Amino acid sequence: MSTNDAVAYRSRVKLERIKGPFRIAHLPIDGPVKFGVHSEVAEHYGVSPDISEPHATTLDYIVAATSG
Repeated sequence: MSTNDAVAYRSRVKLERIKGPFRIAHLPIDGPVKFGVHSEVAEHYGVSPDISEPHATTLDYIVAATSG
């Protein structure tokens, strides 16, 4: 294996499903992070605040991470 083929980083994240769309990601730094649905996303999937309180979606985090 050449130096260029070596794995530089392996993410160690644990995802815990709590209830419905509500999940907690346990990250190596700055964790845990709460994920869920809110506003239009919750409405689209028919999730009421009684089922799960609003939290940022995984899509929100992806957009934030790539918009830099």
